[in-house]
Amino acid sequence: MAWLTDPWSEAIVQRAFLEVALLGIAGGALGCWIVLYSLSYSAESLAHGLFPGLVVAALIGAPLLLGGAVGIAVAAGAVAIVGRLPGLDRDVGVAVVVTTLFGLGVLLALSPDSPPGVQSLLFGDILGLSTGDLVASAVLAVVVPSVLWLLHERLLAVGFDRSTARGLGIRTAWVDALVMLLIAAAILVAVQGLGNLLVVALLVAPAATARLVTRRAGPMIAVAAGVAIAAGVAGLYLSYYAGTAAGASIAALLVGAYLVTGAAAGIRTIGTRRAATIG
Repeated sequence: MAWLTDPWSEAIVQRAFLEVALLGIAGGALGCWIVLYSLSYSAESLAHGLFPGLVVAALIGAPLLLGGAVGIAVAAGAVAIVGRLPGLDRDVGVAVVVTTLFGLGVLLALSPDSPPGVQSLLFGDILGLSTGDLVASAVLAVVVPSVLWLLHERLLAVGFDRSTARGLGIRTAWVDALVMLLIAAAILVAVQGLGNLLVVALLVAPAATARLVTRRAGPMIAVAAGVAIAAGVAGLYLSYYAGTAAGASIAALLVGAYLVTGAAAGIRTIGTRRAATIG
């Protein structure tokens, strides 16, 4: 049993285990609505769009949360402006803005004058978390599930049929805005541990995996949170013993869980169809 307990003897790994558990709770719950609302591309766009803000904050010594918040605001404003240009498809405009901002952030992060550690914003440093990072994750793990629970019926109504939801007096625009705000907050907090390139895996992969095994929102949220936490813990063990990057190990296992579950679901579906055909 030593291989199970050895990682827990180090304080930095204990903090990392706590971080993945907190992010798993928040990311698993929120990820289900990202998948159900088809917001995966939007989440990725937010993650990439805020990157220059993170880099600038790191360069000038400002809090990363502040830099990320400014980065999201700038990206949202740029997307809104580009989306109003005549003759330009909105998706194309979003892609151009996000790609430009992300490229700018990478250029700043990888320049020779950048201080050591700025590159970790791309891939995260879950083993180098501060107490403030853990507090932010704990707040996220409480606020996100609480808000989603309070708005559960409205979220279901909007996701099922927007026209009917409006007829029931539900302001769909406010619901959409609140979901995007929660996504932005989750990305801001999680990006410091998992990095800009990997944070979306935490929000999308567990929920996509859960959707393969259940169709009801409640069980889907529970399964997604369980998958996120399990993959996070397993990724830290993999990183500890194999010497791989912690964030990348977690992301790889999250995607692996989806691929394995998808393959199993496909095999089960084929078996069911063959049995029905024979019968």
